[in-house]
Amino acid sequence: MTFEALQKTISVTFADQELLKQAFIHRSYLNEARSIKESNERLEFLGDAILSFLTSQFLYKTYPLYPEGKLTNIRSSLVNTKSLGTASASLSLGDLLFLSKGEQESGGRTNQSLLADCFEALLGALYLDQGIVAAQNFLEKHLFPNTEEIISNKKYVDFKSHLQEVIQEKTRVSPTYVVIKSEGPDHAKTFWVEVRAEERLLGSGEGKSKQEAEQNAASDALSALEKLSAS
Repeated sequence: MTFEALQKTISVTFADQELLKQAFIHRSYLNEARSIKESNERLEFLGDAILSFLTSQFLYKTYPLYPEGKLTNIRSSLVNTKSLGTASASLSLGDLLFLSKGEQESGGRTNQSLLADCFEALLGALYLDQGIVAAQNFLEKHLFPNTEEIISNKKYVDFKSHLQEVIQEKTRVSPTYVVIKSEGPDHAKTFWVEVRAEERLLGSGEGKSKQEAEQNAASDALSALEKLSAS
């Protein structure tokens, strides 16, 4: 993947090519490229706000009969780290990331959290360069089509509540969630969480908030339990 190929894929030619490239500069790269002073974190911050607004607008208009709570849960599933990471991977955005050697060697180009951050940064850059309509068109093509699959498979449900019900059917012990690691600046932290029951590891997950990481850990645990019961 090249920047030229990416622009053909998303049907947009950036007026400011440097702005496009900035969306792919991970903070680790600044340590090795002294001439570059800014990472993609500010663009990610902007893209996150635009993503929330445009996704809320899309869901509000598309599902007029859904109550606020259900729309909130669907939005959370549509814009979480896993969903954005998958959308980012489908566009091969990881190929274009500017990473430190260490980050590359540790699998940074396929790291879901980094890919999700890059997706938001690209959205922020697209908004600045082309405006809100271009940002909306990008999401309508590369993210919003996933909504129906989320709804049909009920991926918007509260995984933590579901896991608690499953565990308490067998034991009276509630699952516990432990943050095992967090990285990044305050406005863009990534959290890693494990969920356990009676000291037994059930699943793990990561996210841009503790709540999202816990939901992903619960989802991972439910998937593992389903496979175990099926075997």
